[in-house]
Amino acid sequence: MAEDQIRVLVVDDEEPHAQAVAESLERTGYECSVAATGAEGIRLIETEEFEIVITDLVMGEVDGLDVLRKARQELPDAEVIVITGHGTIQTAVSAMQQGATTYLTKPLDINELRTVVDKATERQRLHRTNVELRRQLDEKFGFEGVIGNSIKMNEVLARLRLVSPSPATVLITGENGTGKELVAQAIHNNSPRRHKAFVALNCAALSEGILESELFGHERGAFTGADKLRKGRFEYAHGGTLFLDEVGDLPMSTQIKLLRVIESREIMRVGANEPIPVNVRLVSATNRDLEEMVADGLFRQDLYYRLKVVKIQLPPLRERREDIPLLCDHFLRDMSTIYDRPVPTISTAVMRVLRSADWPGNVRELRNTIESMFVIDEDGRLDLDDLPDELQGAQENVSGGGQESLVGKPLDVVEAYYIEQALKLTEGNREEAAKMLGIGERTLYRKIKQFDIPNPKSDRRRKTAAVGADSEDE
Repeated sequence: MAEDQIRVLVVDDEEPHAQAVAESLERTGYECSVAATGAEGIRLIETEEFEIVITDLVMGEVDGLDVLRKARQELPDAEVIVITGHGTIQTAVSAMQQGATTYLTKPLDINELRTVVDKATERQRLHRTNVELRRQLDEKFGFEGVIGNSIKMNEVLARLRLVSPSPATVLITGENGTGKELVAQAIHNNSPRRHKAFVALNCAALSEGILESELFGHERGAFTGADKLRKGRFEYAHGGTLFLDEVGDLPMSTQIKLLRVIESREIMRVGANEPIPVNVRLVSATNRDLEEMVADGLFRQDLYYRLKVVKIQLPPLRERREDIPLLCDHFLRDMSTIYDRPVPTISTAVMRVLRSADWPGNVRELRNTIESMFVIDEDGRLDLDDLPDELQGAQENVSGGGQESLVGKPLDVVEAYYIEQALKLTEGNREEAAKMLGIGERTLYRKIKQFDIPNPKSDRRRKTAAVGADSEDE
């Protein structure tokens, strides 16, 4: 079924009539299911998805109103069109009051039916578009962009929901690539300041002189090359949120000036004599240990306490491997939009490699890897041969690195390893491998399919055939 195809359920105890309606709609591109009784219609509504339900009103024990009520309960967004004889118009009006979209009278005019169904389809497609737009907006401006369902990420999300509505300054800590700016943006988007600016500055990327000008602005003539007045990031973020990334890299002189701004809520442009009031929420981030820097005299203790009214620690990806499938799905949907290509599937073997890798670059590295695989993929399925070179070695470690390589790996990786070893030792004999593992043969077969494990016997046959072919060439 095409992704945008509309599914229609036709419920009518006059089966030839129901079939005629379904065939007429199928000729114009709809996918139709037919129920010859109200009870069968209700069963289909409970077990399948439909965008449009067409039901006769007068049927046997279970009538069209029963079908309508079940559709409203199970498929609240579906359009329900009722069909009635001239003698039951009042019942049709009652159906409209209970949520039916419209009614048609018998004998049916097929052209009229198609017109009504086409209009219902337009509304359904508009609804789908609105749902997708809401999802994208939630993802962009809500917490949905912070992807994860692990215990650690649920703790982060719970903290974000508490912190975001408050005016408190927030310090986000975590390794490079863990998504600190994304979290800062989520805090802003869920705060009362969300309709004002979110302004970001990387403190590690600028020299001391330029950094102060970027933060506080400068007056014309303040220094050589300052030929006009320039506002700083604090002024641009007025009323909104200022995000200072890599705040641990601030020079000591700039730390003193930043502390003064936090305490006085005023900035002084470089070269100016008069302070300017600012109303800014400060969110900072660092991959450094600021407490250690304070102890070593490299970061001001008073500024540290001002910045970390609330602290949010982001876990590295290796500590939340269970989130990797969710992240991959999210990134592939992004890539699909960017490159205007269908979303590919990921083989179980590839997912095992992705879940077992260490990811020193964290979520950023995973995203780059997924994009690389997406770009070179040709068949709509990401397989082992699509993995970048640096993960090809990781793939070998997953299957052949020995028991020591399994320490700290996810359970599915460990299970797959032992199943592969058992199959190798029994030369692909599943009955013997199942006995060796202490599980049933059916359980083993299911896990082989689940983990996408190749049969060593098949591999050996392929190698033998290749050797034979080489011999013939000689």
